Amino acid sequence: MLYAILAYHVEAEVMSWTAEEDAAVMANLRQAHDRIRQKGRFGPAARLGDTAKGRTLRGPGKGVVIDGPFAETKEQLLGFYILDLPDEEAAIEAVRELRRANPGAVYELRPIRLFLPGDQISEAEAVDAS
Repeated sequence: MLYAILAYHVEAEVMSWTAEEDAAVMANLRQAHDRIRQKGRFGPAARLGDTAKGRTLRGPGKGVVIDGPFAETKEQLLGFYILDLPDEEAAIEAVRELRRANPGAVYELRPIRLFLPGDQISEAEAVDAS
């Protein structure tokens, strides 16, 4: 079963981290990724850019592109994971592994109904695109 894990955090807090603090959190998360990878298939993952650079398309017809996203919460969606795990129990354990690596984050777990893997994009290409 495929699961999406959506990672939320207080964006202002994350953006206030020094380069060293950010690197430490990312190192902890990479260790968590390795532990999850050993237990199942670790799929695509992405760390999203600033919400200030985000845009939302909404409305009828062609729609209107507006600044966004806008949410009635302090936490913003800052990244996501796709994992292929045998059941919800294994997915919950994976979420707990991520939480141990980044205890300030909030993680939402959702089963995936449709998965389109798309083209393989290297990490370097993804970083350059931001």
